Amino acid sequence: MTKIFDGLQAEIDAIRIAARVGRVEELGRGAIHVGGLSGDVVLGDRVLIRTRSAVIGGEVVRIARDQISVLPDQPPEGAAIGDAVEVLGHANIAPDDNWIGRIIDPYGRPLDGRPIFRGRMERPLRAAAPAAARRRRLGGRLATGTAVFDTLLPLVRGQRIGLFAGSGVGKSSLLAKFARGVEADVVVIALIGERGRELREFTERVLGPQGMARSVVVTATSDQSPLARRRCAWTAMAVAEHFRDQGQHVLLLADSITRFAEAHREVALAAGEEGNLRGFPPSTSHLIMSLAERAGPGPEGRGDITAVFSVLVAGSDMEEPIADILRGVLDGHVVMDRRIAERGRFPAIDLLRSVSRSLPEAANDAENGMISETRRLLGAYDRAEMMIQAGLYAVGSDPVTDRAIKLWPALDAFLAEDAPEGIPASFRRLSACLSLP
Repeated sequence: MTKIFDGLQAEIDAIRIAARVGRVEELGRGAIHVGGLSGDVVLGDRVLIRTRSAVIGGEVVRIARDQISVLPDQPPEGAAIGDAVEVLGHANIAPDDNWIGRIIDPYGRPLDGRPIFRGRMERPLRAAAPAAARRRRLGGRLATGTAVFDTLLPLVRGQRIGLFAGSGVGKSSLLAKFARGVEADVVVIALIGERGRELREFTERVLGPQGMARSVVVTATSDQSPLARRRCAWTAMAVAEHFRDQGQHVLLLADSITRFAEAHREVALAAGEEGNLRGFPPSTSHLIMSLAERAGPGPEGRGDITAVFSVLVAGSDMEEPIADILRGVLDGHVVMDRRIAERGRFPAIDLLRSVSRSLPEAANDAENGMISETRRLLGAYDRAEMMIQAGLYAVGSDPVTDRAIKLWPALDAFLAEDAPEGIPASFRRLSACLSLP
């Protein structure tokens, strides 16, 4: 009963009695220029533009001495000179425990047709990361429900990894496996710029009731404004921090950081920043790094955020700006390969190009030995694959390659296995693969 009244009190506290108002002075297809508010707003404040036919939300992206620039949430059709612009204040979010099992938009509004209460405490969207000197070290290894991550690419509590993949190679299915299988108290999923028709398919069929039961899904579809798409990642992180600060272990899945960066590019260019980082503005680097640093181990007495950030890489180009920036600040990267997906092995992980920086500490000596041996054999097969497929390799030329050819079918099949019985059972199966005659 107390919880219900807390939610009602939070809604009452959020009611505004008075508002500052300016007027539209200049209109275009990009930003809207507003007079009368230069001294009353700060960058990032939300506003409402009251046109003759609709009310349009927007965000302050530039402040001059006598005018501010507002980027609207939607095309400002019907707006006119003199329309009132009402200041809502800084864009914060107020997460609550009752958000678990729900689908919300980047502003904390429900998308599943049921009412939702805001929390009592507002959190800034762009909060600072925990103090570096006070953060705990990475925790213990987590069971993930997938054999390759339980063994060869271990995921530990508080780790941040990148999932680098092109479109259509099984990235969303792998994220859903994490949401269902990784040990965590709460799962927060950010679907940034996804196709609208995929939301219900992901939540109902791919994620399923088991995954939704402990998840908060924050989504901004591809047709929404860059402000909403960019805010989606920040809102998801703020929700994850809400549960982390209660001492819980949170799994954060963000799909994708590429669309987050693209949305920021649109906002930054509208605010006057130049795009000189292969089309992205210079602020993109700090934007991505500051988001990634908010995840990870928490300070003493708090929980942890284990994060998986997906990155769309066209043509497997790991040197493109977003992939390069994110790869440098994470604790591991997983590369998914279209050629592997095309031959029907899922998850289509290219193990030889993937790294978990939790190793070797996350495994004991025997397990590290198996991991090294598996990589050595798969590497030998990869180097000789063209000759093997062409029939040019002669058995007996190299003992390691001979053994790799014999074990490759079993090892390749192992990379696709689920791991419902946990980490020790996965290592036993890997040991059995390596012990084949």
